[in-house]
Amino acid sequence: MKPAAFDFLRPDSLEEALEALARFGADARVIAGGQSLVPMLNMRLARPAVLIDIMRLDALRSIREEGAEIVVGAGVRQAALEAWPQLAEKLPLLAKVIGWVGHVQTRARGTVCGSIAHADPSAELPLSLMALGGWVRLRGKRKARSVPASDFFVGMMTTAIAEGEMIEAVSFPLAASGTGFAFREIGRRHGDFAIVACVAVADAAGTRLAIAGVDDQPRCFAVPTGDGDALDDALNDIAWSLNARDDLHASARYRRELVRRLGRETITEARAACRS
Repeated sequence: MKPAAFDFLRPDSLEEALEALARFGADARVIAGGQSLVPMLNMRLARPAVLIDIMRLDALRSIREEGAEIVVGAGVRQAALEAWPQLAEKLPLLAKVIGWVGHVQTRARGTVCGSIAHADPSAELPLSLMALGGWVRLRGKRKARSVPASDFFVGMMTTAIAEGEMIEAVSFPLAASGTGFAFREIGRRHGDFAIVACVAVADAAGTRLAIAGVDDQPRCFAVPTGDGDALDDALNDIAWSLNARDDLHASARYRRELVRRLGRETITEARAACRS
């Protein structure tokens, strides 16, 4: 199929892009890498009247450190983050995750913020942002606001972006000393969306487990201290609290079992890294 007809704008500044968003409202969509949006256009699952291309806006293409955060602009491609020399030091979890995001070809075009905006419940970047307690910086013509990841993802491919707003950047907290990270994913093939993916983050205050691929959005849980039966019981409770469903790729039962198994593996690894 081919997309329905639309107008195409390529603004010369962020202000011009925001002006267009304010003018066209719900009829406009922002496009950056287009790895998610273009297939939706071709299948006519999305039918905007206007596409606003932001990829040539230099103001949105930086990776920078601000205080205790790494801020990734809306024009930063996934491959650029993967190649960032300080990734393993500043964001060790993302260094583990980024190679699992799609394929080399899609990472060369797709953007970090585009994946966050698309909000696929199986995607690795929304999962990582949720696990780390990151923020999404939204910008409209009249105001800017920051939304925590825990409030940004509100349902299946549904976010807190309001009409006339766009993602300007996302921010990931810098890795603190003494924090351990772990990531596991099961998919049909490497580069496919996850059937289940788990991230564990452990420090002296405790452990949290984030899960993608099971519910309508990434979910994050505090995990009680301890191992053995106590951890198994906690993981079983988490697995049953998720809205798992059968589909063409896996059964709900299989997904819950992956939560138990991958959850234990990631928690064990993150706790070991925290102590080392």
